[in-house]
Amino acid sequence: MEIEKEIEALRKMAVPELVARYREVYGKEPRVRNREWLWKRVSWRIQEMKFGGLSHLAKERLEQIIAELDVPLTERQRSISGRLKRPGRSNDPPVGTILTRTWHGREIQVTVVDGGYEYDGVVHKTLTAAAKAITGSHWNGRLFFGLVKRKKSK
Repeated sequence: MEIEKEIEALRKMAVPELVARYREVYGKEPRVRNREWLWKRVSWRIQEMKFGGLSHLAKERLEQIIAELDVPLTERQRSISGRLKRPGRSNDPPVGTILTRTWHGREIQVTVVDGGYEYDGVVHKTLTAAAKAITGSHWNGRLFFGLVKRKKSK
């Protein structure tokens, strides 16, 4: 029951404490500082240290199974469930459209080109990136150019 108490204590730790505990059990810095991820990895490692990990035989069998897997290598062969992120939005302005906005007394023009949005001779992948180049701060590009309206708070 001692291990259960230790794991429960981990569950209540803040991120800096979990990072310190991760360093103790793994001997290196974590690659992620997400609380849930750290908690799971540290809990797993503590149990592994106490009860032992996979046997040599189990590891060999896993390697055999992995080697036998038939994983499609081309995009067309893969079957993915869930919602896919499309390269462009269906409601993006068509190529050649010029978006205009007045910003601090200057008229700004961004042209929709293949693969992004051109502003001042530079092609930006997203409208948000173009808006950031113009303003120097983060903006929702669609909001900045008036393609969408700001949602009213309740």
